[in-house]
Amino acid sequence: MFTGIVEELGSVSGVENLGDSVRLTIAAATVLEDVHLGDSIAVNGVCLTVATFEEGHFTADCMQVTLDHSSLGSLSVGSKVNLERAMAANGRLGGHIMQGHVDATTRLLSRESSENWDVLRFALPADLARYVVEKGSIALNGTSLTVSALGADWFEVSLIPTTLRDTTHGSLAVGDVVNIEVDVIAKYVERMMMVGPGDQPVTGGN
Repeated sequence: MFTGIVEELGSVSGVENLGDSVRLTIAAATVLEDVHLGDSIAVNGVCLTVATFEEGHFTADCMQVTLDHSSLGSLSVGSKVNLERAMAANGRLGGHIMQGHVDATTRLLSRESSENWDVLRFALPADLARYVVEKGSIALNGTSLTVSALGADWFEVSLIPTTLRDTTHGSLAVGDVVNIEVDVIAKYVERMMMVGPGDQPVTGGN
């Protein structure tokens, strides 16, 4: 589990195409302080498993399904990425509960800058709209953010200087793609409303 409090900006130092998967090499420091093989690290909000590590970098494998449903497939050498280690059981939940399971990608529609904050408007995928509420939580590229405004097919987030400085959001340009993870609690509530006590979930079969 993650909280969406980005620990550091890493950078992609290698991309190895393995046919039906990609191995990323990511330069980092903070997230490697207590790393072990098999640990989970969120890379732009996608939960990846540490395959190998040495001082200053780690590698992680991305399956085709991950490449299909996230923006990781567009990363190249030099790309900046948001990094967060999995939350320790005795840690603070500084953001909101996140799984690192990206729901979709979306594009930045507009950006308005002021002296002390930026307002970013993103397209809202139709199949995720029911999970997004004004003043609710949403994860963009692994960063826990608050929905500051909401329309039928868009939503906005307002970013403080710390977020702009310490995450990839500071350099996003109109048209750039980001990963979305909606609030998992909303998904569970929806599921409980669909399946009542004692009901059996519908399964496939012949």
